[in-house]
Amino acid sequence: MLSENNENKLKRIIHEQQFGHALDYLMETVRQGIRLSKSRVEDYKAAGCSRIGGDPDLPADVEWPVDSKGTPMTFLAQLRLPELMDYDEASRLPANGALYFFIGIDEPAYDIEHKVLYLQEEQLQAVQRRHAPEVTALEDAFTGYQVSARSTLEPPNYGYVDYEQVEDDEHDYEHYEELCFELTGYSSIDLATMFGYPETQHGDCEYEAALKLLTGEKYNYSETEALKQITRHLNGDSDRAQQEIRDTLLLLALDSDDDVGFCWWDAGELQFFIRKEDLLAGNFDRTYCSLYSS
Repeated sequence: MLSENNENKLKRIIHEQQFGHALDYLMETVRQGIRLSKSRVEDYKAAGCSRIGGDPDLPADVEWPVDSKGTPMTFLAQLRLPELMDYDEASRLPANGALYFFIGIDEPAYDIEHKVLYLQEEQLQAVQRRHAPEVTALEDAFTGYQVSARSTLEPPNYGYVDYEQVEDDEHDYEHYEELCFELTGYSSIDLATMFGYPETQHGDCEYEAALKLLTGEKYNYSETEALKQITRHLNGDSDRAQQEIRDTLLLLALDSDDDVGFCWWDAGELQFFIRKEDLLAGNFDRTYCSLYSS
């Protein structure tokens, strides 16, 4: 459900872009997201701010996450939640504290070992820059950037969109892309997206993530079979199974970026998913990580 502000904004942009034929479809499918853009190279003079790449700011008593082989994971991002609060139109994130994202080896591209840490506000009072261990899982040194946030409207991308709904005699996919750029306020300095649509060819990322998070089973690239498996796990409740898939959210998508040094395979996107129930409960112990690259 869009906020009143976003509903009015969406209707205005659709009218300006002459996409009235797709109004009902877009009202149902556009998601309320948050985008994070590069602000400036991190100088580490202020601890605890939102940052992508570089080193994290951690309390001394928080251990650096390691993978199943004991190798230190690679730090990717820290998000200071009060800095995001004004842009979280659906009020999904905790109002205080911080999230930290770490990753192990990004092979294979699904069910990647990772860790999302959630630290409460009181834990952040004595954070300080923590240098990464000499060798981490990815063996890469990423440049840290402070990031700024903005609220966005996130329409279905090429992997998710119903082409018959957005195209007509006067509008092709290029026109739809222009509409998407207007809705998201796309910028070349964008680094990450929260709660939008993941990049993919097939529009099935939520099936993959929901199946793993709920049942622990590996996805075999069949939405039908995944739905059956989730339904069996939920004692035959197919309505709840479908709702679970809808409630599997893109917590964070990190784009490849030359400045930071991120390159996910062939300039792809790294994606973290979470169940809505866990997100609203502030439980980040159960998340799913995968990678998309063309």
